[in-house]
Amino acid sequence: MTATDTRADRSTGRTRLLPPMPTQAERVAELLRESLIDGVYPPGRRLSEERLCEELGVSRNTLREAFRLLVRERLLVHQMHRGVFVGLPTSDDVRDLFKARRTLELPALRDATAPAEEAVRLVGAAVDEGEAAREREDWWRMGTANMRFHQAVAGLAESARVNEFMSQVLAETRLVFHVMDAPREFHAPYLDWNRRIHTLLASGDPRGAAEELATYLDTSEDQLVTAFTAMEERA
Repeated sequence: MTATDTRADRSTGRTRLLPPMPTQAERVAELLRESLIDGVYPPGRRLSEERLCEELGVSRNTLREAFRLLVRERLLVHQMHRGVFVGLPTSDDVRDLFKARRTLELPALRDATAPAEEAVRLVGAAVDEGEAAREREDWWRMGTANMRFHQAVAGLAESARVNEFMSQVLAETRLVFHVMDAPREFHAPYLDWNRRIHTLLASGDPRGAAEELATYLDTSEDQLVTAFTAMEERA
C-alpha cells in the first residue's frame, strides 16, 4: 500500500484518501526555503544547479522541480537563458508581506488563551537565541533568531497550514531584511520587543502580547518601506 492508497474509515464505513508523502523535490524546496530564512542566499544571487545538486545529493530534474515550487512562492525567479536567481523584493512586496504577517501572527497570538507549554517555550527559546547572538555580536544570527521567533508565534495557532504559510512568508521577509545596511541597529530594538511579547504571553496576557506585536509590525513595516522606497528612487 502506498501513501496515496485509499483506506476504509472504520467509524463511518466511508473510503478516505490518505495525504501524499512529500516528494523529494518538496523536501529540497523546504531545505532551500530554510536556507533563505537563515539568510544564506541574498536577493539577486544566481543559484548554481551543479553546486546545489552536489551539496544536496539530488538530480537536476529534482532540483529544477524544487526551483519551480519556489518560483511559485515568489522566492526565486527564473530568467530565460540565464538561470534561477533569488528574488528581489520591492516596496510593494514589503507592504503585502506585512499584510500577510498580520493575518497569520496576530490571531495566533491573540487567541492563545490556553497555549501548549511547548509552543510558549519555543517562543521564549527564540528570544534566548537572539539574546545569545547579541552577546556574541553575531548580528546576522540575531536576525535569524528573530525569524524563529515569528515562526514560533504563528505556531501558537497549532495549524500545519499556518506553519507552512508562515515559512513561505518568512523566507521572503528575510530577503527584505538584506536591504538594511546595519543589521545590528535594525534587529536589536526588536529583540527587546520580542522579550516583552514573550513575557506577556507567558504571564497569561495574549491580548496584551498581540497589541505589542501589532505596534511592532507597524513600526517594522514603516522602517522597511522607507528604506526600500529610498533605494528604488536611487535606481
